[in-house]
Amino acid sequence: MPLPKPLEEKLVKQHYHICNHSGVKLCHWTKESLTSGRVCYKQKFYGIQSHRCLQMTPVVAWCQQKCIFCWRPHEYDVPMPKWDEPDTIIDQCEEGQRKLLSGYWGNERADKKKLEEAMHPNQAAISLAGEPTIYPKIGGLIEAFGARGYTTFLVTNGLLPERLESMTLPTQLYMSLDAPDKETHKKVNVPMIPDSWERINRSLELFPSLDTRKVIRITLVKGWNDFDEKGYARLIEKSNTDFVEVKAYMFVGSSRQRMTIGNMPRHSEVKAFAERLSSELGYPITNEQEASRVVLLSSGRKREKI
Repeated sequence: MPLPKPLEEKLVKQHYHICNHSGVKLCHWTKESLTSGRVCYKQKFYGIQSHRCLQMTPVVAWCQQKCIFCWRPHEYDVPMPKWDEPDTIIDQCEEGQRKLLSGYWGNERADKKKLEEAMHPNQAAISLAGEPTIYPKIGGLIEAFGARGYTTFLVTNGLLPERLESMTLPTQLYMSLDAPDKETHKKVNVPMIPDSWERINRSLELFPSLDTRKVIRITLVKGWNDFDEKGYARLIEKSNTDFVEVKAYMFVGSSRQRMTIGNMPRHSEVKAFAERLSSELGYPITNEQEASRVVLLSSGRKREKI
């Protein structure tokens, strides 16, 4: 196993299923969909099925940043592994998903028809932890998911624009933008490479040429980056993105060792920021989900449903 034993044990305790350098974890909204019928904002906004979503990562412990709001532990320095092939990763993650779901057969509240469907996921959220574009065969992973009938949502920090430019693109590409300026970026994202801000801007400039549905995601951390909507708007304009998601930082995982619950904005605060950003950017607010503290701004160029 490429992970240090203490890190692996910590992740397993947090209900990850570890697959060599990859990992899978049941999303809160997968569980909610099975037991209460409540669904993820991605189903509401984009039409995926929460109970059939595979939340995974090919790089469970590798990233070029140590974001203050990230739920992963930061204290481990893990050497790069020998990389698995895309089909091996998918096989392992599907098996892990089924194991994590198996206990729901005995849950009286679980919708058994949905549970049977959940055993055969058709949507991959490549975003669980780490920076997925570090995996050198990320384009091949997206192709392999597509060959199995999956749609794919990939979340990137934008620090490898050269990979975005050359790889097979997912059904929907997210890029995180968590600061309106370089100084805030250094404080909030804590990059470990010297030219991170320049790389983020290169990815924003590359965005218009990428032929897929594109989303800029802002994670608001109260008291840290929830200001300067003009700065955010100027950066987002470079991307000509289809959608902007403004989402609250959530007080979960290892972020609780760095932040306080007071850093988690209320939905009303997220919406107020989104309204100011909408005025600056010219993208109207078209959807929101209070339970997830997220607001959607849309360019109007593409349908929201996939």
